[in-house]
Amino acid sequence: MKDQAEFSRRSFVTAAGTTALTFGMPAIVPARALGREGKAAASERLTLGFIGMGTMNSGHLGAFLGKAETQVLAVCDCDTTRREHARKRVDEHYAKAKTKGSDPRDCKGYNDFRDLLKRSDIDAMVIATPDHWHAIQIIEACKAGKDIYCEKPLTLTILEARTVIEAVQKHHRVLQTGSQQRTEFDGRFRKACEYVRSGRIGKVQTIHAGVGAPSRPCDLPEEPMEPGLDWDLWLGPAPRRPYNSILSPRGVHKHFPNWRSYIEYSGGGMTDFGAHHFDIAQWGLNRDDSGPVQIIPPDDSNATQGVRYIYDDGVVLYHGGPSGDTFVGTGGLIYVDRGELLSVPGSILKKPLEKGDVHLPTAKDHHTNWLESIKSRKPPIANVGVGAHSVTVCHLGNLAYWHHRALHWDPKAWQFVNDPEANTWLDRDRRDPWKLPAI
Repeated sequence: MKDQAEFSRRSFVTAAGTTALTFGMPAIVPARALGREGKAAASERLTLGFIGMGTMNSGHLGAFLGKAETQVLAVCDCDTTRREHARKRVDEHYAKAKTKGSDPRDCKGYNDFRDLLKRSDIDAMVIATPDHWHAIQIIEACKAGKDIYCEKPLTLTILEARTVIEAVQKHHRVLQTGSQQRTEFDGRFRKACEYVRSGRIGKVQTIHAGVGAPSRPCDLPEEPMEPGLDWDLWLGPAPRRPYNSILSPRGVHKHFPNWRSYIEYSGGGMTDFGAHHFDIAQWGLNRDDSGPVQIIPPDDSNATQGVRYIYDDGVVLYHGGPSGDTFVGTGGLIYVDRGELLSVPGSILKKPLEKGDVHLPTAKDHHTNWLESIKSRKPPIANVGVGAHSVTVCHLGNLAYWHHRALHWDPKAWQFVNDPEANTWLDRDRRDPWKLPAI
């Protein structure tokens, strides 16, 4: 299967290259050194709390435990097993590191994120919960004066995307979206976008983004409840339904749970890897604060690929193709994914960028970029505007698939054009007592 996938990818890129050659955010206001009045100088440790202790935040936890400039003070999860596992991991780490000057404070565990946010001694939050929780937790963290690292996809709805931008700006917070392709993977995504934006493939005509399918309604059967899990809190604003371990796995697990396949909690592959690869498409087009103006579904109402996004300059972004992004221009193409960067013709990438070309920001890694932004109060590379606009592209595609009709979008107004029905799809109902908080 690997050989077949490799053949298909290279065939696609080669064919696209042949076709190509026949073609003639508002800034965050500077604030306190570490984001909190009365704190010591920026040389002291930044204190962190973690919300959601599944596989993704387990990785983030390890990364921040390894940084001398951060101190983890609290973890939160509505699953007791995962929460206690993370809390003990933190305590054991610092116990071993005491000779290196580690802060002796014990890590506290919380079931409810609202209790964690009350901690005045915590500077920033790392959020890696299921998507249906992100916007509520981001807004409440902003109101509590915390800076935020939140996993992608940033929101579950378009209205949430717009609202989290407003919340971050109003409360002068620093938010980094977990779109690591902008800073990591040997810089190949950044380089691809630099070459595209510098005109090395001519005028961009099409982009293919290879990501998964839209989410679908959850139809999982009921299973015996997991001991120690606050299932009602896990569901939160999502509709009430019986427990199933596919949504919240039992115990400490090492896989990425499949709640992301279900519409109640996520947008499926469209928002999961779409938040990565559509994000790179937006970056390559220099559309971080904008988006497409038309979204057209495929003719087949059962299709899960083939949506076309049309930008105001005529560029067409296709949902479909090999994993990653294929930028096709009048003078060639550039293909980029996590393990590869190539061009057709190959000479495009061999010529170094010059002083007058586009040079995008770099960072040691995504976590370090966030920490540096907290200290400087300057926006990180994947700031809230980046995350919100990229996930909106994903949401627009899902709406086109789900409702199977063309949509006209105004990315500045955050509204569908002359389409009252479609504008009712910008947000969803939430289960009581959970509402989208006022900012």
